[in-house]
Amino acid sequence: MKEDNNSMPNLNATDAPATGSRRWLVVLLPALVVLGGIVIAMMLVETAPRAKREPAPSQARLVEVQPVTLGDSVADIEAMGTVVPAREVVLQPQVSGEVLTISDELVPGGRFRKGEQLLRIDPADYELAVRQRESELSQAQSNLKIEQGQQAIARNEFELLGESTAGEDNALMLRKPQLESVRASVATAQATLERARLDLARTRIRAPFNAIVQSREVNTGTRVTPVSKLATLIGTDRYWLELSVPVDQLQWLEIPAINAGQGSAVRVYDEAAWGPDKFRRGRVIRLAGDLENEGRMARVLVAVDDPLALQPEHAGAPVLLLNSYVRAVIEGRTLSNVARVDRALLRGEDQVWLMGSDGRLQIRTVTIPFRGPHSVLVSEGLAAGERLVVTDLSAPVEGMALRTGDSETPALPREPPAGQPVPGS
Repeated sequence: MKEDNNSMPNLNATDAPATGSRRWLVVLLPALVVLGGIVIAMMLVETAPRAKREPAPSQARLVEVQPVTLGDSVADIEAMGTVVPAREVVLQPQVSGEVLTISDELVPGGRFRKGEQLLRIDPADYELAVRQRESELSQAQSNLKIEQGQQAIARNEFELLGESTAGEDNALMLRKPQLESVRASVATAQATLERARLDLARTRIRAPFNAIVQSREVNTGTRVTPVSKLATLIGTDRYWLELSVPVDQLQWLEIPAINAGQGSAVRVYDEAAWGPDKFRRGRVIRLAGDLENEGRMARVLVAVDDPLALQPEHAGAPVLLLNSYVRAVIEGRTLSNVARVDRALLRGEDQVWLMGSDGRLQIRTVTIPFRGPHSVLVSEGLAAGERLVVTDLSAPVEGMALRTGDSETPALPREPPAGQPVPGS
């Protein structure tokens, strides 16, 4: 049976309004829930209790400190210099001849005491000359005795004649000119003999002072003359140091004949040869009258006695070698009531860091009369017992909190907010 489509109900037409309402509810309800949640959250934020903001507690820097001590301190001046001989001589003979013998010690490094024989020149010619001069002297003395006899005879004859003469005639009659001539001949012969003996003695070449041999120029059989060089000797009783000192440091030195009767004491170091702890003692003796050409430094002369440690009182002491480049510490004048501060603790030109009694950093300017290579002397700005900050701080600020490792962390007040002054500053 065929149904009529016109007789069936139209469901789409009657349900359309209801379906549209449900769609709006599906969209609006979630939006309203979200909006309500936002409103409630905002209300909770606005009405929630607020915590009061406080600055973070101060974190004290850990540092090392050392106490300040005041007292008398010597202005030590360091200088570098070269060891040079105080006495040096090039030996030359005073007579000519062939070198007959040479001492075994006459080699570089050999040592001689004053008066010891170094070498001998062949004395044969000079011994003959001495004997010849002795004969001439004997002849002259004989002539003198003969002339004295002649004068006695002339005096007797003159007295027998009974004649009187005056002045020159009397002297001629008594042979006085002849007697004076013979006496002069005797004196000449004596002087000639002494010269011959002196030449003979000069064939023995002796050390003029305690010395060490630097070089030798001759050998056995060498023919030498007064212009020949025999050897070079260096005195061993004393060496000199020629030190270069900044001109502005001379005010601290004691220099004989300038500002003191006795020169400043000096300690001489040669770390390369002796090690860091050994040194020799010397003393300032002179100030050169000019400056170095290159460095424009003053030149100070220092004397070191017995540099080769040959005397018993220097037994075991290190040996000072010529031409060594050494370091010297000159003990200058003494300053009273000063603090010696390591140069590494000097901040800038004339400032130091201190840890105050309140545990805060103090940056203080001090007065420095003397500056050495390793330390400075502070005359004003520091008090005994104050604590110098040894630790290097990366960003130091006046008043920053400090603490030491051997003490508990101090209960410091909180750091004030930016822009507010530090209490006590």
